[in-house]
Order: sequence, then structure tokens, then C-alpha cells
Amino acid sequence: MLTLNLQEIKNRAEWEKAGVKVPGFDIQKMIEDTKADPIWLHFGSGNIFRGFIAKLQQQLLEKGETTKGIIAGETFDFDIIDKIYTPHDNLSILVGLKPDGSMENEVIASIAEGVKADTSDPQQVARLKEIFRNPGLQMVSFTITEKGYALNDMSGNLSGLVQADIKNGPDQAKHAMSVVTGLLYERYKNGAAPIAMVSMDNCSHNGEKLRNAVVTIAKAWVESGMMEEGFLAYVEDESKVSFPWSMIDKITPRPAKEVEDVLTKAGISDMAPIVTSRNTFIAPFVNAEIPQYLVVEDRFPNGRPKLEDAGVYLTDRDTVNKTEKMKVTTCLNPLHTALAVYGCLLGYTSIAAEMKDEHLVKLIEKIGYDEGMPVVVNPGILDPMDFIHEVIDMRLPNPFIPDAPQRIATDTSQKVPVRFGETIKSYIAREDLDVTTLTYIPLAIAGWCRYLLGVDDNCEPMEVSSDPMMPELKKALEGVTVGNPESCGDALKPILSNPVLFTVDLYEIGLGEKVEGMFKDMLAGKGAVRATLAKYVG
Repeated sequence: MLTLNLQEIKNRAEWEKAGVKVPGFDIQKMIEDTKADPIWLHFGSGNIFRGFIAKLQQQLLEKGETTKGIIAGETFDFDIIDKIYTPHDNLSILVGLKPDGSMENEVIASIAEGVKADTSDPQQVARLKEIFRNPGLQMVSFTITEKGYALNDMSGNLSGLVQADIKNGPDQAKHAMSVVTGLLYERYKNGAAPIAMVSMDNCSHNGEKLRNAVVTIAKAWVESGMMEEGFLAYVEDESKVSFPWSMIDKITPRPAKEVEDVLTKAGISDMAPIVTSRNTFIAPFVNAEIPQYLVVEDRFPNGRPKLEDAGVYLTDRDTVNKTEKMKVTTCLNPLHTALAVYGCLLGYTSIAAEMKDEHLVKLIEKIGYDEGMPVVVNPGILDPMDFIHEVIDMRLPNPFIPDAPQRIATDTSQKVPVRFGETIKSYIAREDLDVTTLTYIPLAIAGWCRYLLGVDDNCEPMEVSSDPMMPELKKALEGVTVGNPESCGDALKPILSNPVLFTVDLYEIGLGEKVEGMFKDMLAGKGAVRATLAKYVG
């Protein structure tokens, strides 16, 4: 059996016999050069990083355009470093899943080391500070999910965790944004070299979210006297610390048993996934679709890798914004969220299987083509109609992408402001559009509210995916029961009127009552979710 580590991948012939491509560059030199003079640190060591971003730098290494790799930092789930990265010498296998069922297998070896952003571990923190002090560090990128940037609770106040960080200072910080701000302070104190802080997360205005979080925490620490006043000016000066916006798109679902079995049958050992203490389901391999897009605002004050040579679009902020808005608010993400909540309610465990459901396909077509497309601006580098056709006709129906609605339903409260709220705001802003004509986005919102009850369409208990706002959402819906539409009462009012969730008060713009009506329809009893879908989509 083959084992995924630095020693065994030297046996190139055996790996290629197993159907796995092995890198051709000098991995040991890459590790040495990167550790000695790091240029790229990435926070968020999960699947999208290993299956997409790390592959970008690997392409540049293979072309001989660099000898440096990436250092992976983890801010949330430290088991990923200890149980996935360390045992395999920071290597992983990327499995590209084609619609015809064939696979492209490749060892990803561009990660030089894995570091835990754990302030309770002095050795790990010391290494991160050393990396940030290096004047040659060009960029710090992020895939920490939307909630990683959120400082506020459902009421719009700073969360208890962030308040504790502000009180206790950077040495005891726990929130990812507090840790990162503390590390930037280390850079400031040691020469204040420029750097790009690049969010590559799948959310609207991601660079702005990252900047706002860092500035908020920096300002609080400066005002309390924990940091020098000049630090705030440093992080606010984008010629010193830039926060480029980006749009990323590649489906990297949780590791599939079918893929594990194929790799094991090919003679590769220890491919079984693990479940971490933070409930991350992760494996030494990443299975992912082939299509991928990354569009990044080209603002790197300390230089950058030649990412354009790896297929990245480097452009201006306006183009990034249009591309991101096209994808996140219309052509993919809202469709994913609608499929997620209704898929769970209707008992599906596969997105591809949902794409055989006439009602669900009609729903996402109407959200995308009918309600979203009128407010999309063509970014120029990608055509919106081509993009959404690829999503609906090719990507989502791919039966070999083992993606589940239960995964996509995670953290939905953090997603709906962008995936639905932005389109709603665009309708309000346009004189030629009437926001009250929206039907299918309200139907998706009503479906999410129904999903929060934790009861499926057969009136059976259903597990609800994790969400940082779940306690408040569940409390608001206390007393609402399936089979009794009148039990709804005013339960939805604190949810639908909350601008933190939808960017606007849905009642003030004439959509709150519409969502309530759809929600009550879905409370009628067994089969009411399906009946409500059929009523609206035909």
C-alpha cells in the first residue's frame, strides 16, 4: 500500500500506476525556501483551500515561476492541522470529479507547513508572529467562511467573544479577526511593511468585511491603550494594508465514501475521513468539481505571485464586485440556499438528486432567471447567462459531486443577507422594478423559516445544521407547530423585520406578510411543503 507522505511520493512510478499525478518540482526546496522567507500565509485550512487555492500556487511551482509555497494557518479547528496535515506532511490528494464519472487525481504539495492560530499555544503563536514580521510576506488570504468575519450578534451588538477579546487584548484573543489584528500589530511594530489581506471567502464584499472587522478591533485596542495610535493609521492606509475584494467559485463538498473507496482500491492507505472535535468532516483527500473561478482585485502593495498564470482573473474592484454580485446574489449562491433548505425538508441528501425534482428545478430557475437576472450587471469577464446555464444545466446536476443540502444549509443566517437581501435591495433601488412582485425569493425565505422548526415534510424530526444565530432563531419560533398554521401568530416578526438578516425590514417593503402567508401554508401538515412549492412554481 502507498502512504501519503513526503518519503513515499518519491516513488513516482507507483503513484502514477495508482492513477495519481505527483508534483515535478523540488518539494523539499519549496519547504525550505517558504519557511525561511514566506510570501503567502492562508487562514482556513479546509477543502476549498486545499482543493483550489493551494493548487494555484502548485501550478506556478510546476511552471518554475516560483520556489515558494503557502503556509496554512487554522483559526478555528486545530484538529485539521494535527490530524490531517501533520500525519501526511501537509500533502493532500485532489480528486477532480467529472460529469462522466471519471476522476483526475493529483497530489497537492504546495503547502510548506501548517500552523495553528491558537493563542493558548505559545510555540504556534511565536511562529505566526515570525511569519508576520517577515517584510517579504506579500499576502495573507482567508477562507474562514462568512461567520469568521462577523463581530456582531443577531441584535447588532458585539458578540461576547469579541467583547472579551477587546477587554483581554491580543495575547488572549480567540476570535479569528482579533487574532489576525494582533498579528498585524506585530508586523506594524517591526517595520510596518506593506501587505495585502485577501479574503477569498464566498461572500459579498468580502474584502470590505475583512477590513471593517480588523479596523473595528484595532480601533478598540488603540482607544484602550493596548496598541500605539499609529497602528490604526497603518491598517486604514490601503497603500500599506490593502483589503482586495474577490469572487471565488468551486464546489468542494465533504469527502465521499465512493472516492475513498476508489483511492483505497488503487492501493493508497489511510484515506478514511475523520470528524474533528469541532465536527468538521475532513479527509486526506479533497473531492471537487472541475469548474473553478477566482477573480481578485489587483491591489497588492508588497507584490504578489503571478496568479494570472494559474487562471486567476486579476482586475479592478468594480469588475470584482459585478462578478461577485452576479454569482453570489443571482447565479449560484441563492439557488444553492433554496435547494439546501427545501432539500432537507423533502428528505434529499444530494444536490444532484434534487435537480431531478421538477418543483425544485423550477424554483431555482425562477429565482435565478426571473427574479435575479433583471438586476445583474454583466461584469464583462464572465457572461451571466452563460454562467447560470452552466450552474443549472451542468454543475448542480453532476451526479458525481457528492454535495448535500445539509452541508449547504450550515450558517444560513450568515448567508441570507447577501444571497437574498442584495437582490431585494436592488429592486428597491430601481424605479423600473417593484419589490412587491418578488415571489420566489420570498418562497425561499419562507422555506428557510419552515426548515428552522426541525420537522420535515413528513412531520418527522429533522436535524438542523449548525448556525451561529440558531439560539435566537429557535427562541423566536417557540410555540410554532406543524399542523397548526395559527400557531405562527407573530413569531416571524422578529426574524423578518431584522435588517441584520435581510438588510431591510421585510414588512416595511411589503414582503413580510407574503413570506408569512407562504410559511403558514407550509404549516398545514404532512406534505404541506410540497403542496406550497407546487402552488407557487406550478
